[in-house]
Amino acid sequence: MSFHTPTLEDFERARDVVHAITQRTPLESSRYLAEVLGVPKVYMKCENLQRTGAYKLRGAYNRLSRLTPEERARGVVAASAGNHAQGVAFAASELGIQATIFMPLGAALPKLQATRDYGAEVVLSGADFAATNEAAQRFVRETGALFVPPFDDDAVIEGQGTVALEMFEVAPEIETLIVPIGGGGLISGVAAAAKQLAARDGREVRIIGVQAENAAPYPVSLEQGEPVTVKTRPTIADGIAVSRPGERNFALISEYVDEVVTVSDDDIARAIVMLLERAKLVVEPAGAAGVAAMLAGKIHASGVTATVLSGGNIDPLLLQRVIGHGLAASARYLKLRILLQDVPGQLVKTASIVAENNANVVEVIHTRHATELPISDVELELHIETRGIEHGERVIDALRSAGYTVRVGERY
Repeated sequence: MSFHTPTLEDFERARDVVHAITQRTPLESSRYLAEVLGVPKVYMKCENLQRTGAYKLRGAYNRLSRLTPEERARGVVAASAGNHAQGVAFAASELGIQATIFMPLGAALPKLQATRDYGAEVVLSGADFAATNEAAQRFVRETGALFVPPFDDDAVIEGQGTVALEMFEVAPEIETLIVPIGGGGLISGVAAAAKQLAARDGREVRIIGVQAENAAPYPVSLEQGEPVTVKTRPTIADGIAVSRPGERNFALISEYVDEVVTVSDDDIARAIVMLLERAKLVVEPAGAAGVAAMLAGKIHASGVTATVLSGGNIDPLLLQRVIGHGLAASARYLKLRILLQDVPGQLVKTASIVAENNANVVEVIHTRHATELPISDVELELHIETRGIEHGERVIDALRSAGYTVRVGERY
């Protein structure tokens, strides 16, 4: 099956349309990431600072702006747990169109409330996205409203591709561009626009996509030469947790994307913490995928590199958990299980060793009742803050040098 390939002129027309309501988000540079990659410069396109908190508004507004008066009168429908919902709701409000958004029963409260605040009617239906989407499609069949897909649509793809035009307006020297992938709407637009723009100007640009390893249909689909449905596992990057590529998106990615890599939830958590600390930016897990790939050593680049921080809509409760997980993944927060003889003074000795090595104890659990313990021993669980992997290893080595049996994590 063949699909329309958006031209550079299509993307430029979409840019003129979406700029009616979108912001030209900043293109920030990161000296830290440049040092990690060993490249002259790394840019970050801050779509986390976009209106509605994500790039999705671009594609949604471009799609809705093309509706006829008759189609607008019928209203629009979308199924989404977050960013697409908010993008469609806001775009519809700006254009005077009634929007009905179907969201899963467990949708995060901030995203649910934001979608309502943009003027949409929200219907909570289904325990997962498949059930939610089916409810939305049923509503479309019953009412005649227009369904707005999140990624597999020409106008949506062209709207998302405007991200690339803005990036190259500011930094035409970009040689490698890293983009998160879910269904593929963002990267298919960005890659097609970037490659065509570079070709027109006699340059080359390399495009790398990043998926969460627990929801990564693109590597196997590209290997087999057709869209493949994969079984997904839970991931914190719910914004890119898709089990099957979009048909149009797969065709464009096959043509324009040079490589697709995957990252773990630990990689993503580390990236979120790094962006908070180093860049002072709040980024959702899906939006941090490109940075995660850099920090995890998945990206090999030699020239000026850039990534898209695709969104910043993270539930504060999730952010709290992710920060803790990211600190642990970076060995900044360690859980140590130490086997001690059940005699007085052992707790003081271990605490002194930790203090002498400039680590901070934040929690202590002391038990003699674990069934796997020898009857003459106790277990001490220390939760400590360190300055990173090397510092943590120093603390552990000092405890072991003092004769203690130490394990990191849950079990001996």
